[in-house]
Amino acid sequence: MKKRVYRGWFSLIALVLVLAGCSGGASPNDSGADGGSASTGGETGTVPISVFVNTDGNIDYKTNLFTKVLEKKANVKLQFTEVPYDGAAEKRQISLASGDYPDLYMLIPWVDKFSQSDLVKFGQQGVILPLNDLIDQYAPNIKKALDDHPDYKSMSIAPDGNIYGLTMLNECFHCSYPNKMWVNTSWLKKLNLEVPKTTEDFKKVLEAFKTKDPNGNGKADEVPLSGSIENFGVHILPFLMNGFIYDDDKYYLTVNGDKVDIAANKPEWKEGLAYARSLYAEGLIDPGAFTQNADAFKLIGNNTATELLGAGASMHPAIFTDTGEGNKYSSHYDAIPPLQGPHAAYATFNYPVDPGATFVLTNKASKEVQIAAIKMLDYIYTEEGQLLGNYGEEGKDWVKPKDGDVPLNEKAKPIFKTLEQPAGSEPRNSAWGATAQYNHTREFRDGWIQETDIYKNSGYERRLQEATYLYENKQPKEVYPNWSVWIDPAAADEQSMLQQNIKDYVDQNALQFVTGAKNLDKDWDAYVKGLDALNLKRYLEIMQQAYDTTKKAE
Repeated sequence: MKKRVYRGWFSLIALVLVLAGCSGGASPNDSGADGGSASTGGETGTVPISVFVNTDGNIDYKTNLFTKVLEKKANVKLQFTEVPYDGAAEKRQISLASGDYPDLYMLIPWVDKFSQSDLVKFGQQGVILPLNDLIDQYAPNIKKALDDHPDYKSMSIAPDGNIYGLTMLNECFHCSYPNKMWVNTSWLKKLNLEVPKTTEDFKKVLEAFKTKDPNGNGKADEVPLSGSIENFGVHILPFLMNGFIYDDDKYYLTVNGDKVDIAANKPEWKEGLAYARSLYAEGLIDPGAFTQNADAFKLIGNNTATELLGAGASMHPAIFTDTGEGNKYSSHYDAIPPLQGPHAAYATFNYPVDPGATFVLTNKASKEVQIAAIKMLDYIYTEEGQLLGNYGEEGKDWVKPKDGDVPLNEKAKPIFKTLEQPAGSEPRNSAWGATAQYNHTREFRDGWIQETDIYKNSGYERRLQEATYLYENKQPKEVYPNWSVWIDPAAADEQSMLQQNIKDYVDQNALQFVTGAKNLDKDWDAYVKGLDALNLKRYLEIMQQAYDTTKKAE
């Protein structure tokens, strides 16, 4: 949960507001919002809305087919400020600081978003408008999404009770358990090995990969286990550590009987590090796994001369090897379940929705614009809005199910099937993709139709779905909800500093213990004392308060 502080911006914003004031507007016709279509009422004419969006150059928002659909449905005229992905966050901040900002921001979370800290501070400045009343009066589909998904609702409501913005609801099942291990099962078969079930089984498999020449080239060039430092889910340690103590792969927080604690100073954490150290010392872990980026990781998985990789830590195999029918290695990798260690067999869980906001209304929006914008978003939250906005034109980009179609969850109601576009074809400019603000509930995603051959491109999502069933519900009964807690604004700066310092310290020391730069027997006590010296006690107090506040609001 990264907090950003823009002290310099706020004094400038305040000055701009004093000089410029807030734009106003006449009240619109409040004719009904039934969720199927959004309209501000034809009697008042088309409502212009200025919108700040991110672009990678593949969408022409002005001529886009979904833009036309949305403008007609909502009786609006969208006026776009298109900002390239590179530098998007900085341009958004500059727009706010200068006072030259739009009615509405519609962002893509992996490109840019308003942090929770942004929302509280800009909300208190009056620059960002609360959405509570607008949602209650004009947005039944948004209200349903909030009411039906407690974590989503919790992450949307600021400590003062206001909803200053909405993030995307994307209940990506395979993203919920990001720290998977993909093992080369073709090598298992060649060496007559079973799928490992315990931490010791896994070590024996890696030893065999290293010493028994599974790629058959007569060289000891196999890489038994690798990963990366880039992207969530590719770190090696969480999968290994979860056989000893729960590792959330973020801030190492645990919850036991509603008491918040940290895993990284416990004896079980030390045991997990000792296990990882034993793998590293025997050359079973690629040293590059602790330094390399995603591209370097993929070079190992895609090595053209001969197959090198025995096991890869990754949310999904496309991160380390090209997938699909044309790749000779991709189908060799299958996920294995969490390993049973001396104390546990956990899987790292993460609610796959980012806190913060990608849909934000500013004080430049008149009342008429506010109502039109929330009705527009409410239409996007319908199934029709999701299909047209995220995927494109029916019959050309996606189709409705037919008899015999099998959804990702075979027990779910089939909803849609996406159509692959011919290789090398130009983007169709028919959808907004992520800019259209996902309302992808688990039910919606489960209804996505995919091929039953999981090693085809058209069956890839099913492959991930089936792999994730191995991890489902393997997390501890209580998990610290990093995604939904709000830090007390008065403690936000302190919390951010403490959290970053503690995380960096844990990560750096874990690496040193695993690689042998520090000795677990000699240096462990000093490490624990160093963690305490970073004011761990105060950090846990802040996180406990945030947890307690969230629990009370449920």
